[in-house]
Amino acid sequence: MGIMKPCILILPFVFLSVSCLHKDEQKPVVTKQVNKDDNSAGLLSLNQMTDTVTMITIQQGSYTPLYGKLKTKVKVNEFLIDVHPVTNRQYLAFVKANPQWRRSQVKAIYADKNYLSNWLNDTTLAADQLSDAPVTNVSWFAVNAYCECMGKELPTVDQWEYVAMANENKKDARREKSFNQYILGWYEKLETYNKPVQQTFKNYWGVWDMHGLVWEWTKDFNEVMISGESRRDVSNDENKFCGSGSIGANNLMDYAAFMRYAFRGSLKANYSMQNQGFRCVKNK
Repeated sequence: MGIMKPCILILPFVFLSVSCLHKDEQKPVVTKQVNKDDNSAGLLSLNQMTDTVTMITIQQGSYTPLYGKLKTKVKVNEFLIDVHPVTNRQYLAFVKANPQWRRSQVKAIYADKNYLSNWLNDTTLAADQLSDAPVTNVSWFAVNAYCECMGKELPTVDQWEYVAMANENKKDARREKSFNQYILGWYEKLETYNKPVQQTFKNYWGVWDMHGLVWEWTKDFNEVMISGESRRDVSNDENKFCGSGSIGANNLMDYAAFMRYAFRGSLKANYSMQNQGFRCVKNK
């Protein structure tokens, strides 16, 4: 995963608009969703080439994030989430339909030189790349465009963390020692990103691979270190991961979450990394 810098700069969040060419403990609902939207010609074109994507309904609830006012819970409304990370096969269909997001044509402002560098060329996977492995080496701008073309969007940090705090049997397993050890053990492994999806574990909601394959982009990845009663005010704390970085944390033993928040805070939107992929959500 590389060595993380002890201090980070929080960059202003950038939004990009793109056009496409072409009762609480109830068990979750699995939805087979075809990404069709008659108001978007781009979505119709992509539908002809991509798999039907299984999405899982995540019921509304609340959770206490790692950072924020102590014991203050954040409400998460009901939403749909992809059952597994977007695969090479699915992303390949996207770049074929949208040449501006191919490796040789993407603008440097939207993706660095590592973008899809593990592919053989613009529209061909390398021999060692599995079609059903998570796509990696993709920038925030690129994955945001993919989600938009599918009529979806990237999950927020709160949505992602809310789903990711579940193990196989509990909605919130963050204080389970074995759960955190599993995540930390994965952080130490090499090249898990080139393994097929749905090979780690299916959590309480029925969602696969939240931990064990790849790190994942979120919609508001560089707002995670916003200070205040919530992470949505206008005050940046650039020293959050320096010497006093853990002072505001709600669970000082959640080392796995510390790593995720530090990793997100070190990113820029045009970064493309070999161990980072994404999945999409759809709000109800």
